[in-house]
Amino acid sequence: MSQAADSRQVGETAADLRRRGDALLAAGAFAAAADSYRQALRLEPGSVRGHNNLGQALMRLGRHAEAGASYERAIGLDPRYAIGYNNLGIALYEQGAYELALTRYGRALEIDPSFAEAHYNSGNALVKLGRPEAALERYDRALVLKPGCVHAETLSNFASVLLALRRPEEALRYCELALQRKPNFAAAYNNLGGALRKLYRYDEARRACERALTLEPDSALALSNLANIMLASNRFEEAIAYCDRALTLRPELPEALEQRAGALLGAKRPEEAAACYARLLEIEPNFPLAPGSALGARLTCCDWAGYEQTCREVAGSVQAGQCVIQPFAFLAICDSPELQLRCAQIHVAEQLPATARLPWNGARYQHERIRVAYLSADFHEHATSMLMAGLFEAHDRQRFETIAISFGADDSSPLRERVRGAFDRFIDIRHMSDMQVVQLMQSMEIDIAVDLKGYTAESRPGILARRPAPVQVNYLGYPGTMGLEQIDYILADPVVLPPEQGGHYSESVAYLPECYQVNDDRRVIAEHTPTRGELGLPSDGFVFCCFNNHYKIAPATFTVWMQLLQQIPASVLWLLEDNAAAARNLRSEARSRGIDAARLVFAPRLPAAEHLARQRVADLFLDTLPYNAHTTTSDALWAGLPVLTCLGNAFPGRVAASLLHAVGLPELITHTLEEYAARALELASDPEQLGDLRGRLARNRGSHPLFDTARFCSHLETAYTMMWRRQQDGLRPESFAVPPLART
Repeated sequence: MSQAADSRQVGETAADLRRRGDALLAAGAFAAAADSYRQALRLEPGSVRGHNNLGQALMRLGRHAEAGASYERAIGLDPRYAIGYNNLGIALYEQGAYELALTRYGRALEIDPSFAEAHYNSGNALVKLGRPEAALERYDRALVLKPGCVHAETLSNFASVLLALRRPEEALRYCELALQRKPNFAAAYNNLGGALRKLYRYDEARRACERALTLEPDSALALSNLANIMLASNRFEEAIAYCDRALTLRPELPEALEQRAGALLGAKRPEEAAACYARLLEIEPNFPLAPGSALGARLTCCDWAGYEQTCREVAGSVQAGQCVIQPFAFLAICDSPELQLRCAQIHVAEQLPATARLPWNGARYQHERIRVAYLSADFHEHATSMLMAGLFEAHDRQRFETIAISFGADDSSPLRERVRGAFDRFIDIRHMSDMQVVQLMQSMEIDIAVDLKGYTAESRPGILARRPAPVQVNYLGYPGTMGLEQIDYILADPVVLPPEQGGHYSESVAYLPECYQVNDDRRVIAEHTPTRGELGLPSDGFVFCCFNNHYKIAPATFTVWMQLLQQIPASVLWLLEDNAAAARNLRSEARSRGIDAARLVFAPRLPAAEHLARQRVADLFLDTLPYNAHTTTSDALWAGLPVLTCLGNAFPGRVAASLLHAVGLPELITHTLEEYAARALELASDPEQLGDLRGRLARNRGSHPLFDTARFCSHLETAYTMMWRRQQDGLRPESFAVPPLART
């Protein structure tokens, strides 16, 4: 130090040195500021403010542990020093000690309950500790106490917490407030995009995230958010491209890995998706739903390595209340109705916050016709519409007014146009939020809302969770309980849902007679039946087939199929072609069981009418377990192909049995895999018996209930009337059985 500087410091007091430290701190000269504060403390070691100021300088230098020690000394000198406790909390937070940080913020607030910054900092720690509801309360309190000092960053953080709590409407408001205070704030634009996406305003969401990316070109979060928007819009290749860019910037960003895996599944690349989920689990073993999603991707490509153990682990996690698998995916690996209910309830708790689950307000509408709204994303070329189009047309327009609430793509197909024309009103709500749809349905005074999606792809259970109608029904799309108390009834029959299992359903059960599944008796089968040669099948020999999705094929069932091929010379197994990995893995599994892989023949996807026609050349359809063929069973029976099933324990594994009862072929229902194998061998070895079954199926198709659309509609309308009448009488939902119509 020069003599001039030395002389300038002669006689400086501790206060002078602190003021000089403050000036240096403000100028960004943090090391010099720290030196000045230390000099002051040598003169006045008992200065509470001096120790606090030294801590501030050390924090700016990134020396958080040393800063914490300075704050500790300040607090030791004045145990009522709220600022010191708050600052110590910040130092601990920066070191990742979030629980300790929260206790220090709490002490600051005990001393000074109006300390806005301590409330805000507590919110930050609570977010890190996975307690967003509590964080929200702290942020809200900070905003009330000191609105003028709440920065755009605070408002954007507030929005992040609201998004985590699945409250996008509120998050949107805070994003807008943040952007008013800081118009070029990338993080706020990113959160705005997230809120808009959750409100189904995809175009606006994309523009918000693109703005965030313009402001911050290296934002992996903005790229991940854009990927999510593309994924929600079924633009899978674009989603993959955004994920790849995000992962280049942050190779271990969990959200981007999850989105990339989901997009790869959508793009029919399940093997790559499985690898992506595996990487996600390496980085974040407890990432929500990742274990089940990884298993689902592997099952889609028939990768059965560790199958039994993995299924047990996932089921055990569900039993323990962990959010590890989507309810729909769980149906394919677990046949316990009790655990299926548990899985659905976990999903409700995680995905549908209490603020989005509302009771009915008690209103009772008085209309000349009962207003029934069907909610689905599948009013186009999809299995649901293939089954239900005739029902929509058959409704008694004197007694019922029908409304379609559509949130799926318009594929401009003939089936889309047929379905659209079958309703009194067809409303496309793709770009409306759940709350907007609820308000619309309430304004229309819907009497009965029927959810046709459950927890399948593109479902929107958040609509019925908000109670837009006095009577709400789960039907067809999801073969299980939704675990959501706002759903009053599930439509079933005694085969798919035995009364003794009713306790494992959150809904009351409306039992339809004969069969729960509707079928359209106007489905067209192409006139031309291709030859076996045209289909790549041998002209001679027995053709077993199964056109189920590959995720339904379980190793134990496949083993039975391979045993049948061993026992029936020149027989083949005809399967649906879905993805190259599945075909490769199934051929490998066949070889490992001693079967020539060439005896597995894969059928490409075809338009529905042609797909039905080609089934005429097969001999016997072999069903899967624990998840049966559903629409696929109806397809086969409508085409005249007998279906052999094994009765499972839970709804998904009992559907084919219900359909076979309704078409008058109960002898095709078995109860164990051993009986299933023996019955298949018997039928394949006895052409006369199998021919008799085919003849009976051809006759029964026009005389039994399964394909009698008008009869089914009458039963369903009776069920709706009974539900409606109970509600009109002020009675709670209760299970009941619809009496069958007299047969003529």
